[in-house]
Amino acid sequence: MRRSSSPRDERFALPGLLDVSAGLAKDFLAGIAARPVQPGLVRVADVSLPEMGLGTAAVLDRLRDDVLPLLTGAAGPRYLGFVTGGATPAALAADWITSTVDNNASDASNVAAVTIERQAIAMLCELFGVPTSWQGWFVSGATMANVVGLATGRQWLGEQRGIDVSDAGAGALSGLRILSGAPHSSTVKAASMLGIGRSNVQVVPTLPGTEQVDVGALEAALAERDAPTIIVANSGTVTTTAFDDLRAIGALARAHGAWLHVDGAFGLFAALLPSHAHQLDGLELADSICGDAHKWLNVPYDCGFALTRHPEVQGRVFHNAASYFFAAGALPDPFHFVPENSRRFRALPVWTSLLAYGRSGVADIVAECCACARSLGAWIVEHPDLDLLAPVTLNIVPFRLSDAMLRGRDEADMTAQVLAVVAAQGDVFLTPGAYAGHRGARAAFSNWRTTFGDDLPLIQRGIESGLAAVRLG
Repeated sequence: MRRSSSPRDERFALPGLLDVSAGLAKDFLAGIAARPVQPGLVRVADVSLPEMGLGTAAVLDRLRDDVLPLLTGAAGPRYLGFVTGGATPAALAADWITSTVDNNASDASNVAAVTIERQAIAMLCELFGVPTSWQGWFVSGATMANVVGLATGRQWLGEQRGIDVSDAGAGALSGLRILSGAPHSSTVKAASMLGIGRSNVQVVPTLPGTEQVDVGALEAALAERDAPTIIVANSGTVTTTAFDDLRAIGALARAHGAWLHVDGAFGLFAALLPSHAHQLDGLELADSICGDAHKWLNVPYDCGFALTRHPEVQGRVFHNAASYFFAAGALPDPFHFVPENSRRFRALPVWTSLLAYGRSGVADIVAECCACARSLGAWIVEHPDLDLLAPVTLNIVPFRLSDAMLRGRDEADMTAQVLAVVAAQGDVFLTPGAYAGHRGARAAFSNWRTTFGDDLPLIQRGIESGLAAVRLG
């Protein structure tokens, strides 16, 4: 009878198994530009827990044959859904090392991991022009970075009123509201998670024809009633890449005793473009900032970051106490500042990428993505069957089927048909979008592999295939 495989049995086989795994990864990367971006309808074979383990080698074979062909090409150059980056060579290499060393970057007894994280955050602050006095920590993504910022804001607002929300609970701070012109869905989700409540996210009117908040309307909302308020300003909305006027909003926040949180999940990287850097003027007036490294910095999932000018307040929210912790030392323990007690060493790929490519290398990625977006937008403007939903101002191209193409048919249904055909063709993947009362699609350029010359023609061809199928239908 065959003996079940165990990790101890495989310890001497590990170098060979890693070679096999590396081979699978190399094959995947070598074909990533040609593989289907979205494999369409897939069915993953059922499995059940075996009594006798199959062994790693056998499971790697199954992974190669039955799983890898079904995964999306999200790391490839023509996955334009959401705002999804890839993994640069430096980031991928560092991420493999991160898994190998398997460090829990939670407490300062791991001096190297905590120091690398502080250095990586300091380089990000320098990249965006955030004051060096700020502090920050890595979290799973922009959603959790928003949770951290809003939770810290709630605590600060409570303390201004003599209330320790971390001790007394969310109900002790009555009337708390969030004001935003175009809040991302993760802000609303964070409000639910924190007990602020989805209904207390108040959408403020935006300027005509934009997603930029109307500062006058925001001022009126602040003056409407005296209530603890978190303002969520956007630096790059997900449909039109609108940037709120941070300097004007920062002045309002100070005048009304509000907390200013900036959601800059991908828009922070506009600071690297001379043509767009002015849109982040006033960023230093924020109290907290949300960002994502697995978007335009192109490090592997998952890697968001939360920055703040009030680390001491954030520490009171997330303070963690247990008898088996060491006494506080020269370095702060990260688990006192973020939700997780167990934390992947996310800082290492960021640190490696920033040192490997520097400001100019990251700026090149951002500039190429924006050039691709402008080119696709210009093509759509000239296309008889397509219209832009909004001007292309950064890296996102929102568009719809033209009235001539629709011929009175349902816009949402027709758009869904086009997107389904585009995905099935396999060359490009787009997500739905909506703006100004129209349903359409959006293409988000944020992958370092996407190039103006090689990928734009294939992207255009993929969209054409979707349009052709709907015409014939």
